Amino acid sequence: MEKNSGEWGVEFQVTGASALFTDILTKVGGERCTYMIPTYEALKGILQSVYWKPTVVWIIDKVRVVNQIRTVRRGARPIKYNDGSNDLAYYTYLDDVCYQVKAHFEWNLNRPELECDRNVGKHLSIARRMIERGGRRDIFLGTRECQGYVEPCKFGEGKGFYDNTGEIPYSLMYHGITYADEAELDEDKGLLTVRFWNPVMKDGVIEFIPPKECTIKRHIKPQAIKPFGKEFENFSGLSEEGLSEIFGGEPNELGE
Repeated sequence: MEKNSGEWGVEFQVTGASALFTDILTKVGGERCTYMIPTYEALKGILQSVYWKPTVVWIIDKVRVVNQIRTVRRGARPIKYNDGSNDLAYYTYLDDVCYQVKAHFEWNLNRPELECDRNVGKHLSIARRMIERGGRRDIFLGTRECQGYVEPCKFGEGKGFYDNTGEIPYSLMYHGITYADEAELDEDKGLLTVRFWNPVMKDGVIEFIPPKECTIKRHIKPQAIKPFGKEFENFSGLSEEGLSEIFGGEPNELGE
């Protein structure tokens, strides 16, 4: 079974009154400005808030920008790091956002100790159920002050503002971070890596390249893989309590 097939994937819609996918060039200056489109890392973070487990790695396949891209400036009072007092700054947010996201998961091969937990049916069933319930944790659109809301959808359904608008290219943009426990390439093993890419939106849809295909990147520092849990007693695979109730005695019905 192909890992990016529908059997391994999820589709959902995320909306919010505002979003701030911070352009990294504006982070150090105090007055933050958003990218015009969501980053891969931000969408992955949303999905991890819906359902996360170290056994799987979420891969964002594509995002559809449904609403018109509009920005709004708001005053903020960030804390000065040198003395703890407040400063005055203006942040540029995206206004009234709506995105449709298509993603799938793959096994985290850097965690062989969790091989017993590699059960497609279990993880997929939980993830889809959590999308229906709005996620396990709070959803944020880039930053803590931008609350988001998740619900199931069929990718591509409904009318979008950028339907039939052709291609809109964007300049160099932050893609995401590769942590040591998710590194696939030998050159990234044991390192914290920042990735960049040049996205193109076609008819409102941005197709992401997977992290391992990002050629514009920088290794930040060495990073060790932390073992998850003492002796991994919390991951007993198919014998986990409650699985028989969820799957009716067939927990691996969508398995390999």
